[in-house]
Amino acid sequence: MADRYYEGVGRRKEAVARVRVMSGQGQFTVNGKPLNEYFTRLGDVDAILRPLEVAQQDRSQLDISVLVRGGGVTGQTDAVKLGLTRALVQLNPDFRPLMRKAGLLTVDARVKERKKPGLKRARKAPTYTKR
Repeated sequence: MADRYYEGVGRRKEAVARVRVMSGQGQFTVNGKPLNEYFTRLGDVDAILRPLEVAQQDRSQLDISVLVRGGGVTGQTDAVKLGLTRALVQLNPDFRPLMRKAGLLTVDARVKERKKPGLKRARKAPTYTKR
């Protein structure tokens, strides 16, 4: 794995994450910042590192670089998780059944529904008044 990186793209809602995995000293950077500095919400870091746990990969042997754009915190978290899963499957195709069983390769396709004419939001109607 010398000088070669494995890339995976993850998408969720409006967020898109490009994840690169390569051999290294265990650095995990997201948009140039350390992982714990970029994702500060409780549980987000654990969710992102779940693919490494499932694959039983030692994090100290890999450098992971992430570029994530768009969306909110939840969308970005799930996009990074999917991108990391795809990169690890590219690194070792034997991980695919493990990731599939853990539900990490399943794309969450839910997106915000569009606003309809005459309504306040996608489904919320204006308040009915009799007179």
